[in-house]
Amino acid sequence: MAVARRPFRVLFASGGVLVASLALVGCGSTDVEGAPVERKTFAFGGTALTVDSDNSELVITPADIDDVRVERQVDGWVFMGSGPKPEWKLVDGKLTLRVNCDGVSSNCDAVHRIQVPRDVAVSVENDNGRVTAEGFATPMKVRSDNGDVVLRKAGGALDIGTDNGAVAVEDGATSPEVVARSDNGAVHIALGSVPRRVDVVTDNGDVQVSLPTAAYKVTGASGNGEVRIDVPRRDESKHSVNVRSDNGDVSVLTAN
Repeated sequence: MAVARRPFRVLFASGGVLVASLALVGCGSTDVEGAPVERKTFAFGGTALTVDSDNSELVITPADIDDVRVERQVDGWVFMGSGPKPEWKLVDGKLTLRVNCDGVSSNCDAVHRIQVPRDVAVSVENDNGRVTAEGFATPMKVRSDNGDVVLRKAGGALDIGTDNGAVAVEDGATSPEVVARSDNGAVHIALGSVPRRVDVVTDNGDVQVSLPTAAYKVTGASGNGEVRIDVPRRDESKHSVNVRSDNGDVSVLTAN
């Protein structure tokens, strides 16, 4: 199940009395898709990029460029405070994205669309927001404290983790190695080529892995759910699949 990103909402108590800011007249939801688009280009000469973001949706793609290009949309409101105040910088291979939104009550939203050079390996650390990446042939590492992670047409090794959100690797991914961890969320892996290794663990959620026809060394387990293994199995295979859910169904299937 997809997990919705938390909006910024802050309440303060004064003298033991809670300020009922959510009922403020004139305060409502955000319209980030209708917000103005800002763009910035950052000089870049490395082979690896870390994206460090708080409270924003991220959309990341490779491109035939030499720099890092970012566009953002930010919307929101603040009562008795300041914001939304976005900040962005790239220093020593680390792209830092922030949207400051502080007050007695606030509701802010943001999306950042990031283009990186095609041969760059990317690591993502996002505290609150969905992460989508498409078309990377290089290794990718993604960590999200609260938000879904969706990787499409990936060709490099993948290392994915989310504390609260679904994980999906799809649309013809050919990654030779996929490691995925979710504390609370379903995991769906669909690969278009035979991998060396797939290792998936979730504490709470169903797991489904779809693989091309081949013989695999498979381990599947669930603490509370059904386990279905529907691929050819061979203990001596060099293609290993380890799938486990503490609370959810586990399926390892041959792709149609």
